[in-house]
Amino acid sequence: MNLTFRGGVHPKGRKELSREAPLRRFDPAPGEMIFPLAQHIGKPAKAAVKKNDPVLVGQKLGEADGFVSACVISSCSGKVKAIEKRRTIAGTMTECVVVENDGLYTPIEGLGRREDPNTLTNQDILKRVKEAGIVGLGGAGFPTHVKLAPKAPDQIRYLIANGAECEPYITCNDQLMRSRAAGIVEGLELTLRLFPNAECVVGIEDNKPEAIAAMEKAVKGKARMRVLPLHTKYPQGGERSLIRVVSGIDFPVSMLPADVGCIVLNVGTAYAIGRAVAWNEPLFEHVLTVTGEAVRVPGNFIARDGTTFAQLLEACGGLKEGVTPAKALSGGPMMGVAVGSLDVPIQKNTNALTLLAVDPVEKAEKDQTFCLHCGRCATVCPNGLVPALMADAIHMKNWERYEKKLYGLDCIACGSCTYICPARRPLTQMFKQTKAEIMARKRAEQAGGKK
Repeated sequence: MNLTFRGGVHPKGRKELSREAPLRRFDPAPGEMIFPLAQHIGKPAKAAVKKNDPVLVGQKLGEADGFVSACVISSCSGKVKAIEKRRTIAGTMTECVVVENDGLYTPIEGLGRREDPNTLTNQDILKRVKEAGIVGLGGAGFPTHVKLAPKAPDQIRYLIANGAECEPYITCNDQLMRSRAAGIVEGLELTLRLFPNAECVVGIEDNKPEAIAAMEKAVKGKARMRVLPLHTKYPQGGERSLIRVVSGIDFPVSMLPADVGCIVLNVGTAYAIGRAVAWNEPLFEHVLTVTGEAVRVPGNFIARDGTTFAQLLEACGGLKEGVTPAKALSGGPMMGVAVGSLDVPIQKNTNALTLLAVDPVEKAEKDQTFCLHCGRCATVCPNGLVPALMADAIHMKNWERYEKKLYGLDCIACGSCTYICPARRPLTQMFKQTKAEIMARKRAEQAGGKK
C-alpha cells in the first residue's frame, strides 16, 4: 500500500520545541471568559442564557440553530455578564456570551459520570454528540453529528482517524495519543457502531513513534481497527490526502468523503465523542499547543474554551527575555491565521498558538520576483492543480477560467505552493482571497434569485 500521497513538501517541523511537554490542565483565574456563538462551520448558535443568569461547567450557553450548527458549552461556573459582540481570533466582532468566571468550576449534575454505552441506540449516540456541541477539532470545525449521519451509513467502508498532525510546530495530538489512547479508541468504537461495514484506520505520521506504539496497544484485539503509520510529509493530515493513502480513492472537492465511503475524524474529535457518549461530558475543553521560538517554555495544554491566548502564554512563562515575536498565529505556519491580539478567546477548533521570532512572510515579500515558470508549485500541489496558471487567471480577472478550467475552488489552501515557490509569490493568500470573493458573489446571486 502507498503510505503517502502525490505532491506535498517537507517544511522544518520544529516539533522538538514542545513534543516532550506532557499535557497539563489549565484553569484560568477568576475573571471574564468569552464564548463566541459561532465556533463552527454553519449557522451560529442561538443564545440559551440571558444576562445575570448563573451558569455551571457543562451547561449549554448556545443552542444549535439549524441543521449545520453546534451547541456552545460553558467551561466555567459563574454568572452571565453580557451577550454582546467581542473581537475573536479572526479579528471580527462576533456575538459572544461573556461569563464572569467565579474560579470554582462547579459542574452540572452528573458531569463526568460513567454510563454504559451498550444500552444506547445509534440515535442516542448521535443525539449525545449533538448535545455535546462536538465539532471537528482538526481545524475546520464542521459539526460532528452532521458528519456522522450520512445518507447511507451501511455504504461507509472506512472510518479514518486523523493522527497525522503534519502542521509544523504543533504537538498536542501527539501527546493526546500518547496519554489518552484508550479514550480515543473508546470514541472510535462508539463511532464504528454507526457504520456496520466500515473498518477503522488510525493514520499517524512515522515521526511520532511513541504515539504509534500507544495507539497500537490500545487497538490490539479490537475488531475492525488498526493503526497505519504514514510517511512524514505535509499535508499528510489533509482529509483528501488521508483518504487517498488509506483507500486509494481520488475524488474532486465537489464530493464529500461520505460520497466515496469514507468518514474522517481528528483523534481529538474521537476522544471528545467518547467523553460525551460514555462519560456525560460535553465539549468545553480540548488539547492545544503553545509554541514558537519566542515562547519561554513551549507546552501542551488541556485548555478550557473561552480562555485567552494571553493567559496560556503566561502559563508558559511568557516570552523569552529580549525576544519580540514577529508574528502570532492561531495554528501553525502553513495554515494558521495571523492574530492581531492575544486577548482573544480560544475556540473549539483552536489547536495552537505559535509565536514566531522571525516572520517568513515579511522576508518573502522583500525577495519576491516575477514567476520563474519552473513548475514546482504544480509538482507539490496535493490536489494536482497548476498554481502558476491560477495566479495568471487572477491577474487577468478571468474568474470563469480560474473556476471552470483550472478548478481553482479545489484549492485547500495548504500553503505547499507558497512554501516551494522560488519567486516567493504569495500564491496561497491569492487563492484564499479569490475563493472568498467567488463564494461571496455566488451567495449574493443566490440571495438575489430568491427575492
